[in-house]
Amino acid sequence: MARVKKKPMRMCVGCQEMKNKKELIRVVRTPEDNIEIDHSGKKNGRGAYICPRQDCLEKAIKGRRVEKSLKNRISGEVYDKLKQELNEGE
Repeated sequence: MARVKKKPMRMCVGCQEMKNKKELIRVVRTPEDNIEIDHSGKKNGRGAYICPRQDCLEKAIKGRRVEKSLKNRISGEVYDKLKQELNEGE
């Protein structure tokens, strides 16, 4: 009998919905306190997940939800990178 593998679920900090981890964009705070976008989903550090939708990103920025989940201040450059990636993905 084949074993069914669980799919990891994570909550989007923008819309607060549980979604498949592979569908979300991960923002990570590395042990060196750098904030980066993690495309592999495997970098060391504390992570926050955002849906690849503009409205979710806007909610996360407005409510400072990414900063709260990473427990660190985030520069505008990181948000600009996220916005740019979302625009390229559309």
